[in-house]
Amino acid sequence: MKKTILIVVTIVLAVCVVFGLMLAGTFNRFVRLEQGVNSQWAQVQNVYQRRADLIPNLMGTVAGAANFEKTTLMEITTARASVGQVQLNSGAAPSEEELIKFQKAQNQLSGALSRLMVVVERYPDLKANSNFLALQSQLEGSENRISVERGRYNEIVQSYNTAISTFPGVLFAGVFNHRPKAYFKATEGSEVAPKVQFDFSGKPAPAK
Repeated sequence: MKKTILIVVTIVLAVCVVFGLMLAGTFNRFVRLEQGVNSQWAQVQNVYQRRADLIPNLMGTVAGAANFEKTTLMEITTARASVGQVQLNSGAAPSEEELIKFQKAQNQLSGALSRLMVVVERYPDLKANSNFLALQSQLEGSENRISVERGRYNEIVQSYNTAISTFPGVLFAGVFNHRPKAYFKATEGSEVAPKVQFDFSGKPAPAK
């Protein structure tokens, strides 16, 4: 009898140890993945901030051109201000609602910058301005970095979301208060960075 009890107790203890190890391993995995998501989100914010920091100098250079369209400059000023008004939790990846607001504001700014570059084509002096050309090159680089970092963010979020929705993670995700993270959603043409390079050949654009 005592031997039987001892065997049962041993089995129960073994099961508890295995379950505890699985629980601890799952918890640690969730933490690592979530930290990866948060770290990549910080990188996304950095590249967007880098673009935002270029805008004042870009605006100053463009505004110096004679008779430059003031409505275009106002559109960028308004869009940049809207980006700054989006409030996000510091240090953590945003909720789906927050990410939608963030992406909407950033897309408006991207659109305004793209329209600015179209307008600049009418100003030969700007297209020959070395300061503007340097800013244009930096802006193009920023747009490319934004595209890359957003893609990496979505990949890391996918790994995290998969972990909390598949076995054994799905058993503990709710207990550990881990919820799915939101993805950046593609907009039409977002797979291609905005074109901010110019044609200096002097040849007229082909008719559409």
